[in-house]
Amino acid sequence: MVNYLIGVLSFIFGMCIGSFLNVCIYRLPASQSIVYPGSTCPNCNTSIAFYDNIPILSYLWLRAKCRHCKMPIPIRYLLVEIIGGFFALSVWIKFGLTFEALIYFTFITSLIVITFIDMDHRIIPDVITLPGIVIGFLVSFIIPTITYKDSILGLLAGGGSLFVVASIYYLLTKKDGMGGGDIKLLAMIGAFLGWKSVLFTLFVSSAVGALIGIIIMLGSGKNLKLAVPFGPFLSLGAIVYIFFGSDLIFWYFRFWG
Repeated sequence: MVNYLIGVLSFIFGMCIGSFLNVCIYRLPASQSIVYPGSTCPNCNTSIAFYDNIPILSYLWLRAKCRHCKMPIPIRYLLVEIIGGFFALSVWIKFGLTFEALIYFTFITSLIVITFIDMDHRIIPDVITLPGIVIGFLVSFIIPTITYKDSILGLLAGGGSLFVVASIYYLLTKKDGMGGGDIKLLAMIGAFLGWKSVLFTLFVSSAVGALIGIIIMLGSGKNLKLAVPFGPFLSLGAIVYIFFGSDLIFWYFRFWG
């Protein structure tokens, strides 16, 4: 009964954080404060009352429309709140009520924000990745699953590997094939999760990214060179590593070893 209650509270907590993530996703690309002013409708600029800002419930009660101007509310707002709740519950199941769980949940929420901003604007905000690199390194002195040496190696491997790839691509094509945001994102991932996570994240993100790219190109019916943001795939790889990385790596070497 206690575990059930904690699970429910974890999901509710995650939904509330997800509501705040929606604010970050909307305001950070516009260089707006994520604290002030309060939430308003982007169409009519009317302030949103607290009872219209309850995660999930308000969206359903309002039938996905602004109470005042009836402008449709994108379903993404609902999805981000559900995703926040899902990962809060998942982190609790994986790590329990620990400081480590809070660290990983915070890290995952930053990846969620990065994912949606990159999909919309093709940018990865430095305001998240640069402090994230520093925080990831500092966290290595607190949680037992990673040492500061692993964090440093992860930072260097993450940022360095993509920097080399981007440099080689530019030398061969005279075009920018990968943005600096991706480089800093993988450096942040390495700082939080260590050097092993970098290899794992690169493998998963490249495989999934290639598959999605092929599907999009086939669906378009044309042989097009599409600019697909890489940040969401890097974020996906890092999240998969948090929950399943050690088991998958062990399985891989046991199967192929």
